[in-house]
Amino acid sequence: MPIQLIVTDGLIAPDRQQSAFSQLTDLLLSLHGLTGNEFMTPAVIGEVTVVPAGKTFAAGDPEPIAVLELTVPSFVLATPELKAAWIEQGTDIIEKAAEGKLPRHRIFANISYAVDGGWGIAGKAYSNADLGDAIQKAAAAA
Repeated sequence: MPIQLIVTDGLIAPDRQQSAFSQLTDLLLSLHGLTGNEFMTPAVIGEVTVVPAGKTFAAGDPEPIAVLELTVPSFVLATPELKAAWIEQGTDIIEKAAEGKLPRHRIFANISYAVDGGWGIAGKAYSNADLGDAIQKAAAAA
């Protein structure tokens, strides 16, 4: 489940980027009761992309921003409540990591859903049902 955090250089100190990413990972897992799930935990991947100041924009003008993007199967964050929790709490994590350098109104979030059967992990294509089975098997084994 790729998480991509895109931030303007200088907003989140390098030593805080990994912590923010870990918190986002924990948030995604906890929203679904999957903390510690041996299949799902290593499947939450991603990166922090730092864009040079002056190369991020709002209303067409150079502005510092943060963008939180998440791609998941359609059964993840499937309810309005889960979507809202991911966006609100994810924004909180980024705002805290920026230590006052970024106004909340410059933090944006996006959730995209992968096509059923188009999800690949370790070279294997998974349908939503296959993913659900793998997650449940890992939960049962714990």
